[in-house]
Amino acid sequence: MKKQVAILGLGRFGVSLANTLLTMGYDVLAMDVDEKRVQSIAPTITRAVQADGTDEAVLRELGVDKFDVAIVAMGSDIENSVLSTILLRKLGVRYVVARADNDLHGTILDKIGADKVVYPEREMGTRVAHGLMLTQVLDYMPLAASYGVARLSPPNSFIGRTLSELGLGREGKWGIAVLIIHREREVIVTPDRMEVIRDKDTLVVSGNDLRIEQMLTEARKMRREEEEEE
Repeated sequence: MKKQVAILGLGRFGVSLANTLLTMGYDVLAMDVDEKRVQSIAPTITRAVQADGTDEAVLRELGVDKFDVAIVAMGSDIENSVLSTILLRKLGVRYVVARADNDLHGTILDKIGADKVVYPEREMGTRVAHGLMLTQVLDYMPLAASYGVARLSPPNSFIGRTLSELGLGREGKWGIAVLIIHREREVIVTPDRMEVIRDKDTLVVSGNDLRIEQMLTEARKMRREEEEEE
């Protein structure tokens, strides 16, 4: 049986969550008091209803208490966000995720029982900032200060070379671990250091931000030198 997820609030964050979770195979119940928002997402979601997520009777009628996960996606309306979170905990929903817009909001949600508090604007800002600073990085997930996981397209100078030759891997000169190589329909997890990088590969690496940028800078320099020799 598919896991069931209820999403309260259909702003940009809620809509993005609903569509993504649906593609991941979840049954999604999405609700909002705004009829237009509900109508716009109804054709693409498991079930969309115009409903008030701060009304306990409505939540019970919709059977939200039997859902595996409930996500309070409303952020700017702190009062409704807090009330919905309290009601979901009261109804006994197994796992409650709540969106916060700032630290005080997040602290309140944590204190009233949210299992997880997320800060979408802050997290997206961090990802975008790293994407700007780390050239050729397609996506980025921070793990700690100045350290994270990056998905990147290998520079042209990487093509045809092994991970070992490029100094990649935990024991390599960069100290950057290669977690995954995505090659067309193939996914190579923790590849051997003798694996050769191919054209159109995508690498998922983890390491220090500065070291990742230094590696990519050297790769660009190598490419320029090769072009000058040709």
